[in-house]
Amino acid sequence: MSSLIQGLHHVTSMAADANENNRFFTGDLGLRRVKKTVNFDAPEVYHLYYGDEVGTPGSVMTYFPFPHMRPGHRGAGEVGVTEFAVPTGALGYWRDRLSARGVTGLGEETAFGEARLSFDGPDGDAFALVETDPQGRTPWTGNGVPEDTGILGFHGARFRLRDAAATGELLTFMGYTREDQSDGLTRYRIEGGNAAATIDLEEAPTARPADLGAGSVHHIAFAVEDRAAQAEMRAKLLDTGYQVTPVIDRDYFWAIYFRTPGGVLFEIATNEPGFDRDEDTAHLGEALKLPERYRPYRSRIEAILPRLDD
Repeated sequence: MSSLIQGLHHVTSMAADANENNRFFTGDLGLRRVKKTVNFDAPEVYHLYYGDEVGTPGSVMTYFPFPHMRPGHRGAGEVGVTEFAVPTGALGYWRDRLSARGVTGLGEETAFGEARLSFDGPDGDAFALVETDPQGRTPWTGNGVPEDTGILGFHGARFRLRDAAATGELLTFMGYTREDQSDGLTRYRIEGGNAAATIDLEEAPTARPADLGAGSVHHIAFAVEDRAAQAEMRAKLLDTGYQVTPVIDRDYFWAIYFRTPGGVLFEIATNEPGFDRDEDTAHLGEALKLPERYRPYRSRIEAILPRLDD
């Protein structure tokens, strides 16, 4: 079928401390916090969004920081590595910057002809910076990060699965093309969308199942242009036998969710209406924004949430 999917929209993970998480993404990585809101199902917990200037689909890393959450354990059935794109030649800057800031897990390698710098997040999250063509993207240059080395958004993600075949078939159904295979990885790419275009599948048949906790990816979201495209994609998935949720209003996008054969939770999110629907672009992520049903309880929620060290 012709592709309705345009690449990644966002990646949502879990954390154990809101301030540590906020410092890492805005301080160490120099991303912009584009939204400060709460978990729709647990309003005593933040939902923090980090990305480029306006939170362009394909650039946004989001977190649920549950206080004192136990660490997750890596394994099969998860997004094993979240990959950010940086301009070609930028890895030396990032190696030095992250090392100076005490970031752990630093390691350099090449995959599919692309230079990569792997590193850990504050909860043991697995990340990589991948050198690539900017493709018209402009980084947010917070906390002293130069524009010619800044993070452009996502490059893609790497899944770890016991059996990659069914997930590969699903990606093909969603519009991805199997592009290459190397060192136990199979790369899928989607064309014609945003630049967050690759998914790599790592098959690990003997790996134990992943255990969700702090540092784990909760779900990965794929972008569609609007609600009409989302409805069409939902119908196609239902016709294929997937159990897909109804459309859920997430204030800044509409979302549907379904579990994949490999165990990874997929979301399909609309590019509309965007993060500037309730804040001026110049002040994104500054004020606490609450879903409508929680607004009558603002004072109670603010008393529970930890103060962020902006």
